[in-house]
Amino acid sequence: MNTQTQILAAESPAPMLGAAALVTAVFMLSNSPTPLYEHWRTQMGFSSGTMTVIFAVYIAGLLGTLLVAGQLSDRYGRKPVLLPGLLAAILACLLFASAESVVALGVARLLTGIAVGVIVTAGMASVADMGGHARARQAALLASVAMVFGAGLGPLLAGSLAQSMGQPVGLVFGVESLVLVGALIVALFLPSRHPAQASHGALKLRLPSVPSEARRQLVLGISVFGPGITATSFVLALGPSLLSRLLDVHSPLIAGSMACAMFLTATAVQFALGRQPVRTILLVGAAATALAMLSLAVAVNGSIVTALIVASLLAGAGQGLGQLGGLTLIGLNVHGRRRAEANAVLNIGGYIPAGLLPVAAGYLIDLLGMSAAATVFAAGVAAAAIGALAFVRHALPAASSTLRVD
Repeated sequence: MNTQTQILAAESPAPMLGAAALVTAVFMLSNSPTPLYEHWRTQMGFSSGTMTVIFAVYIAGLLGTLLVAGQLSDRYGRKPVLLPGLLAAILACLLFASAESVVALGVARLLTGIAVGVIVTAGMASVADMGGHARARQAALLASVAMVFGAGLGPLLAGSLAQSMGQPVGLVFGVESLVLVGALIVALFLPSRHPAQASHGALKLRLPSVPSEARRQLVLGISVFGPGITATSFVLALGPSLLSRLLDVHSPLIAGSMACAMFLTATAVQFALGRQPVRTILLVGAAATALAMLSLAVAVNGSIVTALIVASLLAGAGQGLGQLGGLTLIGLNVHGRRRAEANAVLNIGGYIPAGLLPVAAGYLIDLLGMSAAATVFAAGVAAAAIGALAFVRHALPAASSTLRVD
C-alpha cells in the first residue's frame, strides 16, 4: 500500500466506505433479476432448466473473471480493474432493460458475472486496502456486509416495482444504471492503490493460488462458504418458481422480499458474530446451512410457505458467516499483494458448486418434479455443510481459533 493510502486509511474511514459502496452497487445488480425471472419465463416461454442456465451463465462469467481479475488487480492496482468491471455492469443493465430473448438475458447475465468477479476480487481487496492493517477485521466485515446488503437490496427494489407495474423491467434497470454510474464516479475518486510487488515485465497469468502457509485457512473458509452460497443460489434461481408453481404464491414482491430478507439475515448475523473467534463464525455458518436444507425439504414436501422462508433466512446466515469467516482468514493470513488473488480463490471455491448444483436441480425439476428434485438438492448440500462442520471442529481447536497469523 502506498504512503498516501496509508495516511488516508489512518485519518478517515471514508475511502474504505467508498470502496464498500462499489461492492453494494454491483451486488444490487447481481440479484435484481430474481423477482423478474417468472415475468421473463411467461413472456418468453422457457423451462426451469433454461432458467437455471441463465442464472449459471452469470456464474460462468464470474468464474472466468476470477481466474484473472485478482492477479491483474494485485499486479497493476485496483482501479484499472474496477473501472472496466463497472462499465460491464452498466452495459448489462442496458441489455436487461431491452431484452426480448433468452440470448439477450444470457449476455446480460454474463456481463453481470464479469462485473461481480471484478468486485469480489479488486473491490473487496480495495476495501481491505483502504482499511489498512489496523482495521483488518473491520474491513473484512464491511466488505462482506456490503456484498450481502447489495445482494438483498437489488431483489427488493425489483420486486417492489414489479408488484406495482405491468412492465417493470425498464424502470428497475434504469434505477440500477443510475446507482452504477454513481459507483463509477466514486471509483474514479478513490485513492490509487499501487501494488507492493514489482510490475516490471509481462504478467504471466496462471491459476489463482495463495501462499502455502495460508492454504489450510482458505480451505476452511471455502468448506463453509461453498455450501452456504450454493443454498442461496438455489433460492435466487428457483425460489420464485417454488413460490408460484409449488406453493401457489405469485407475487414478485414476495419473491423479492424473500431474497432481500435472506441477505439482510446474512448482514445481521455478521454484525452479531463479527467479533467472535473465526472458529465460532464458521461452525455457526455450517450449522445454519444444514438447517436451511432441512427446512427446504420440509417446505417442498409439505407445501409450507413459512418453511421456505425459514430456509431462505438460514441459507443467508450460512452464506454470510461462511463468507465472513473466509474473508477474515484472508485478512489475517494473506499479505496485501496476494489479497485479491486469495479473494478469487475463495469465491471460485464457492461459486463452482453454486453454479453447477442449482442447474442440475433445475433440470431434475423438469424430469422428476419440483418436490423430488429440491429434496435431492437439499440432501446433497446438507451433507456438504455437515462435513464442513466436522472439518472445522477438527482442524480449528478452540484454543487457536483466533488465527492471528502474520
